[in-house]
Amino acid sequence: MKDQAESASRELLRLAGVSVRFGPAGGHPALDAVDLDVAAHEIVCVLGPSGSGKSTLLRVVAGLQSADTGKVLLEGRDLRGVPTHRRGVGLMFQDHQLFPQRDVAGNVSFGLRMRRTARAEQERTVAGLLELVGLPDAQRRAIASLSGGEQQRVALARALAPRPRLLMLDEPLGQLDRGLRERLVVELRRLFRELGTTVLAVTHDQGEAFALADRVVVMQDGRIAQTGTPLEVWQRPATEFVARFLGFDNVVAATVQGGSAATPWGKVPVPEGTPDGPCRLLVRPAGVRLTPLPEGLPCTVTARTFRGTHVALLLQPAGGPQVEAACALRDAPETGERVGIAFAADDVVVLDTPPA
Repeated sequence: MKDQAESASRELLRLAGVSVRFGPAGGHPALDAVDLDVAAHEIVCVLGPSGSGKSTLLRVVAGLQSADTGKVLLEGRDLRGVPTHRRGVGLMFQDHQLFPQRDVAGNVSFGLRMRRTARAEQERTVAGLLELVGLPDAQRRAIASLSGGEQQRVALARALAPRPRLLMLDEPLGQLDRGLRERLVVELRRLFRELGTTVLAVTHDQGEAFALADRVVVMQDGRIAQTGTPLEVWQRPATEFVARFLGFDNVVAATVQGGSAATPWGKVPVPEGTPDGPCRLLVRPAGVRLTPLPEGLPCTVTARTFRGTHVALLLQPAGGPQVEAACALRDAPETGERVGIAFAADDVVVLDTPPA
C-alpha cells in the first residue's frame, strides 16, 4: 500500500517558469512564467477562455511549440530539443485526425506499427483497447461508418495503444453534442482510473473539466489564475476573473468590518476570520435566500430561468446591481413579484486581487 501511495504522488510532469511569446519582442506572452506539476496517475484539466494560453501550454509539453524560457521535465528528463515522437506522450485532438483510408484496427494500431511491435501483440492490444472503449469487435469497420462518439473512442484507443507515460487531450469532446459529451466524460474518467493513465487535458467547458479532473487549473492571459480540486475551485473562486468565468455575477465592491461587509446590497455577512478592509466580494447564487416581505432586502423578480435542477432568478433591488439567486422550482416566484432576500455567510467568498 505504501508503494502505491508513493507512486500515486510521484511527480511525472513539471513545467518550470515556461514562457512563450508570439509577435514582436515584448509583446503579450501566450504563456507567462508558468509553473505546473502533474503527479503520476493524476488527471489535470486546464480550463480557460480562448486566448488564455491553455492550448499553447499543451503544445509546449507535446513538443509542437518551443518555449522561449523555462523547462519542461517528464520524469525528471528535460525535454528541450526532444521531438514529439520521442517524448513518450499520447496526443488526442478535437478533430480526432483519424485516417479515413484505414479501418478501425489500422487506426488504433498506428503507433504500434511505428514502434515495430509484433503483429500478434498489435492484434491483442487493439482488441483489448476496443473492448475497454466500448467498441468490441469493431476492428474491420470503416471510419466513415462511425458516429462522432465512436470516432472519439477510436481516437482515444489509438492514443492509448503505445501506452504513453502521459496522455494529452485538446478539447477532446468539443465536436460532440452535449448529451454525448456528458456520457463520454464519465466513461473517460472510469477508463483512465482503470488504466492508471496520467492525463493533461485542456478545455473551455467547465462542466467537462469538473467531471473529468482530479485537479483543475484555470488560466488567464497566459498565467495560472487558480488551481485546486473541482470542488475547491467551484466553491471558492480565487479571483473575480475566475468567479465570472465560472458564471458567477454577484460580485461587488465591499468594505469588511467586524464580521460583515458594507456593500451596495447593504450589510452582507462574511466568513469568520475575514480581515477588515476593502475587497471584492462574491455571493454565490445558492447563498441568496428568499424571504417574505418586509423581511430582507426588497427586490423585484425581473427574470426566471428553469435550469433542470433549480430555477435561476434575476432580482433587482431598489438600489444597487442585480442579484442572481437559485431556488427550488416549487419555491420560485413569478416574474414581476416582490420578494425579500438575505445572504448566507457560507456562500460568501472574499476574492483575491491578482498582481498587476
